[in-house]
Amino acid sequence: MGGSREFTGLCAGVYPETCMRKAFLFELCADSLEAAKVAQAGGADRLELCEDLAISGVTPSESLLAATLGAVSIPVHVLIRPRGGDFVYSDAEFELMRGQIEEARSAGAAGVAVGVLLPTGRVDVERTRELVELARPMNVTFHRAFDETANLDLAVPAIVFGAVGTAGQRCTTTRRVFVHSSRAAELERRLVDAYSQVRIGDPLEPGTLMGPVIDSQAVERYKSAIAAARSAGGELLCGGNVLSRPGNFVEPVIIRARNEWSIVQTETFAPILYVIHVDSLADAIAQQNASAHGLSSALFTDRLRHAELFLSAAGSDCGIANINIGTSGAEIGGAFGGEKDTGGGRESGSDAWKAYMRRQTNTINWSRELPLAQGIEFKVES
Repeated sequence: MGGSREFTGLCAGVYPETCMRKAFLFELCADSLEAAKVAQAGGADRLELCEDLAISGVTPSESLLAATLGAVSIPVHVLIRPRGGDFVYSDAEFELMRGQIEEARSAGAAGVAVGVLLPTGRVDVERTRELVELARPMNVTFHRAFDETANLDLAVPAIVFGAVGTAGQRCTTTRRVFVHSSRAAELERRLVDAYSQVRIGDPLEPGTLMGPVIDSQAVERYKSAIAAARSAGGELLCGGNVLSRPGNFVEPVIIRARNEWSIVQTETFAPILYVIHVDSLADAIAQQNASAHGLSSALFTDRLRHAELFLSAAGSDCGIANINIGTSGAEIGGAFGGEKDTGGGRESGSDAWKAYMRRQTNTINWSRELPLAQGIEFKVES
């Protein structure tokens, strides 16, 4: 069971007689009939009924709702959540939520609890309003939904800088992006738009965002990698051309790919970014770590629990693991080096013993601005 407290100002319009009696409304979340009985016996003012709390709860079955309503006398609010995972719902899932609200009203529930997000992570006001209207005359609790969503205003410029800066020829270049399937379309669209703004040219000129690759052999490796990815089934989202001008200039590339392809596991040292769809954070971490290399990694998230998991021994196995800041750059003051085939690279002087330990350098950005390595200016609209 889980608990929550709502102060008088929040619950006065729901159960005024309860709010007059005490300064708060005590609600417990129960996912079984026995839990509901214990909650009432323990003094709960109302219940939020669900099933499967192990995944933060889903809509209870009609039989559990009927049994609970028959067993307790306190008001019962039904959680309206058709599945676990994120709170960005398809049209079919939203229709299922509408049906679940109708079932709750027919069964005699006092209210429902709903939460719907946009792919950006913000509240889906239009759909929420529709559910509130549909639920009348029942009471409605809006539970602020937190899930796999990241702040793309930070993530997009960090990814572009990490993948395009120094023409993808840096050891910490961003080469793979693992994105939750519910956010993939939006991220890809915003990345393609940002890539269209990348000015390619003389890196000594103000306003240039990407210079040339180092030599003609690098151009050939760039072309071969793109061909290999497309041959494996990769979808080219943008770029892929060698520019007809003096020097070794190429377009930065985004390819929708799969992590297990050998070319994706190859460090090409070119501005090639592989976008890989995943279904969960655990999936993303597992695929990230399924690499022979382990220098730099980053997670963009607004969830503290996800950040802590990524930085733990069960998370990223790279020598550098960042939160809400990109992979590219050696942060001053942090021990720079990798793990696995990348090599420790930190065995010297008083640090000698540390080479035999698993280490990470963590940079966590809790601001709403994106600082880039060494104060570099790299501006694109995201």
